[in-house]
Amino acid sequence: MTAAGLLGRIRFYVREFTGEAAYERYVAHARGHDPDAPVPTRREFERARTDAREGDPREGFRCC
Repeated sequence: MTAAGLLGRIRFYVREFTGEAAYERYVAHARGHDPDAPVPTRREFERARTDAREGDPREGFRCC
């Protein structure tokens, strides 16, 4: 495996682990489902994602 290939794999796993790729997957899904529908900005997406996570009782209480 080349150094570039190894770095690409590391980047992939880091992005998946941190959730950075979630927005790109969401946009691809939304565009594939309804190309004319408005897609929220990354900031709006992350805010909704955080709100949903904090509102889920299975995630526990987050004070700060």
